[in-house]
Amino acid sequence: MTGERLVTAVAAGDATTVGRLLDDGLAPDTPGPDGSTALYRAAVHGDTDLARILLAAGADPGLESGAEHEGLPLCAAACWGYAGTVTALLDAGADPDQGEDPTGNTMTALHWAIAGGYPAIVETLLGRGANPDIRDSTGNTALCRAVTYGAATIVRALLDAGADPGLPDGQGRRPADLAESRAACDIEAEALAQAAEHAPPGARITLREETEGEDTLLVAEVHDATGALRSESRVGTGQAEILTLLRARTGS
Repeated sequence: MTGERLVTAVAAGDATTVGRLLDDGLAPDTPGPDGSTALYRAAVHGDTDLARILLAAGADPGLESGAEHEGLPLCAAACWGYAGTVTALLDAGADPDQGEDPTGNTMTALHWAIAGGYPAIVETLLGRGANPDIRDSTGNTALCRAVTYGAATIVRALLDAGADPGLPDGQGRRPADLAESRAACDIEAEALAQAAEHAPPGARITLREETEGEDTLLVAEVHDATGALRSESRVGTGQAEILTLLRARTGS
């Protein structure tokens, strides 16, 4: 019995079919034809109930999905901001420091949560033992990533968890150096420029503010010629507050 039906049922949110397949003896980690696993699909869709069903049936929370551009369930859930699914995976024994490499740059769930700007997930991962000083494969620490992103809440959480404010990034820049440089940037112009790099011809880019906890974020939305939303990227505006936090911790 192949995993195609299981993976398809999970992607469709069909708990009845998932339960029937598992009851019939299908192993929960049986991959689909492309190598994708059901648990990864549940994680990337934020379907916590199905994730728990699969985990209770014995799905391995540390098994990397084999389809192209897929990876670890925990990283997927953290990347998209699905706090309940992150908790379910950690409850089942997922290693918060396990890295994945779907894009040529090994990252952990903590790196993905920082990149997405999800302070609650960052705090959950840190509370469950994630290493606050962990580096991605380019040498960037979690703290350096958070400083670059610009969310003061995340920087504070990392510092409170013991992140070393003196550790440099892969290019030798300390977090305070990064913060000082970022504080002098035109964040709005930068957000628009970054969105434009990946925008299709004829696209329209808009910028709006939103809040995530105590942080203010700029969201750049890319709309195609029909007006449909193609992508969005977010960046925090807390560079000045971050610089103050780092100077207080380093005494500089």
